[in-house]
Amino acid sequence: MTTIDQFEARYREQVREILDRLQQAGLVSSQLEATMANIGQSVQQLSQEVEQFLAEQRGQSDA
Repeated sequence: MTTIDQFEARYREQVREILDRLQQAGLVSSQLEATMANIGQSVQQLSQEVEQFLAEQRGQSDA
């Protein structure tokens, strides 16, 4: 039979574990957001480089 003290202790431990997992998920989410922003910048930079290269190639072929 579970006493009220045991029940309360189990409840508090489970809430603590849930809050810890929630905090970890928040950190992972922040890291993912930063990674996605970094990837977006890389794609944008690569796109600009490709556009510049293509423009240069077109300029050379017109000459």
